[in-house]
Amino acid sequence: MIITRTPMRVSFLGGGTDYPQHFLKHGGQTLGAAIDKYTYVTAKRLPDLFDYRIRVSYSRIELVKDIDAIEHPAVRESLRFCGIAGGIEVGVVADLPARSGLGSSSSFTVGLLHALHAHQGHLADRTQLAAEAVHVEQDMIPERVGVQDQYTCATGGLCWITCNKDGSVHAAPLPLTAERRKALEDSLLLFDTRIQRHAHEVLEEQIQRTTQGELTTDLSHLSKLVDQGVQALSGNGSLDEFGGLLHDAWMIKRRLSSQISNGVIDGYYETARKAGAVGGKLLGAGAGGFLLIYARPEDQERVRKALAPLHSVRFSFDYTGSTILFYHPEREDY
Repeated sequence: MIITRTPMRVSFLGGGTDYPQHFLKHGGQTLGAAIDKYTYVTAKRLPDLFDYRIRVSYSRIELVKDIDAIEHPAVRESLRFCGIAGGIEVGVVADLPARSGLGSSSSFTVGLLHALHAHQGHLADRTQLAAEAVHVEQDMIPERVGVQDQYTCATGGLCWITCNKDGSVHAAPLPLTAERRKALEDSLLLFDTRIQRHAHEVLEEQIQRTTQGELTTDLSHLSKLVDQGVQALSGNGSLDEFGGLLHDAWMIKRRLSSQISNGVIDGYYETARKAGAVGGKLLGAGAGGFLLIYARPEDQERVRKALAPLHSVRFSFDYTGSTILFYHPEREDY
């Protein structure tokens, strides 16, 4: 049996510029961080003793005889990518719900590919896992996804991702002093709006407008904010500057599509700002999920009280990336 653990992520700046419809023409970059909320994937050999060849366990259980019958797209296409036609059990549990804007889908795909490679006796590095997860999600499923989630979840840490016009992607860690890192963590709050949505559906309008070139100016501005964010975090000035950049980015992101925000989400955000928050953003594609808020520690109790209907989730950054937690070889002669 193999068990992998892969972090989810919070996205800070540059989201939208990591879609190939934009960065293959203009380049792009993002800044985000893996967090200590995880997706756990198990993979285990299934002996020839059952009347099914593949068992998949998530919010439901699938028992099928061949790969084409699997309904879960990431499981089906990841097995196909790895050339596994049967004789396997796959399971998943997660610390937080899916469709929450925390990159849970990519976290799962990265962790699943990690487990499947180990199941086949292969050691895959994190950059390979990220690139393969992008291929599975973008080309094989296919989903409307960028590349930041896969690389951030696979590599861990504060992740500065550069997307180049030639299609190459480079993920670099952003080194901060322990004091600076803790100050940033202590300034961030995460609230569950309890609104779940399918990112693939929310992104349809944004991707269409990106392809048509309507968003080039806004997306280029979002990319420039990444450079400012890196300078704000790596410098010695007040981190409030970074909170202000989050606000600027959210104001731009809301213009990318009519599906990104709504009156409820705008109300939550304005309530947080009136209670003392410097900035923040809705995580992921939009329309629901988790709300990230930057607030000074002395203002956070007021922000929490103002957003009392929403559940607050405490988190820290994760620096391990996708990891094999458990590996136990299995006998093949049942």
